[in-house]
Amino acid sequence: MPRTIQQLFDLTGQVALVTGGSRGLGLQMAHALGEAGAKIMLSSRKADDLEEAAAELQAAGIDARWIAADCAKEEDIRRLAAETVERMGPIDILVNNAGATWGAPAEDHPLTAWDKVMNLNVRGYFILAQEVAKLCMIPRGKGRIVNIASIAGLAGNPSAMKTIAYNTSKGAVVNFTRALAGEWGEYGITVNAICPGFFPSKMTHGLLAQLGADKMAQGAPLRRLGDDEDLKGLTLLFASDAGKHITGQWLAVDGGVSAIIGG
Repeated sequence: MPRTIQQLFDLTGQVALVTGGSRGLGLQMAHALGEAGAKIMLSSRKADDLEEAAAELQAAGIDARWIAADCAKEEDIRRLAAETVERMGPIDILVNNAGATWGAPAEDHPLTAWDKVMNLNVRGYFILAQEVAKLCMIPRGKGRIVNIASIAGLAGNPSAMKTIAYNTSKGAVVNFTRALAGEWGEYGITVNAICPGFFPSKMTHGLLAQLGADKMAQGAPLRRLGDDEDLKGLTLLFASDAGKHITGQWLAVDGGVSAIIGG
């Protein structure tokens, strides 16, 4: 008998690892998964931020823990996956969200900054997905991977946004998602990407201050920026059995910006 919609979205007893989960979009997605019943492992570099975020989730009745790790470093990534399994059990859901950006004109962009962005935003996603798949998902014949890309990966840079490494990395995440979905479908693993538009966050603070938050909002068909709820629904769809027949896809959550810039 077909399950109800509530049953399809239910994550009770599942384990979700969310990188970059101590604030902003990562914490919002952790709330969504936890509110649906998942046990949450948060990760980022700073223990203080993680402790505060885990306490926030716990206050909402969510089973949340944390591990400090730098997802630009291979040894940290492998430790993160192994310790999560040791402390919480097999990982059902991986949200690859840790990321970095750098602003500079393309002609002056430092190579070290290019490497920093690529190592975290692309290489780190691959290593963690590979590790979690080998440890948990492939042996069990199931899993959900959600990669956070960006509408910056769907089109070229506006002249005011001099973030070529970031845009390039997020374009790579979109195709990484497609390629991984094609390979790992036979193991029952779905791989999808979310492409957020502009959300107020630490990463976008400088750009929104430079360009004007109100002006950026007016540039979207819905005339608004993203808020503390706008990623929840799609995250839960991609992470749950409600989306079990969706893989290799990206979807923009951007108030319609990508519809008018092309993507």
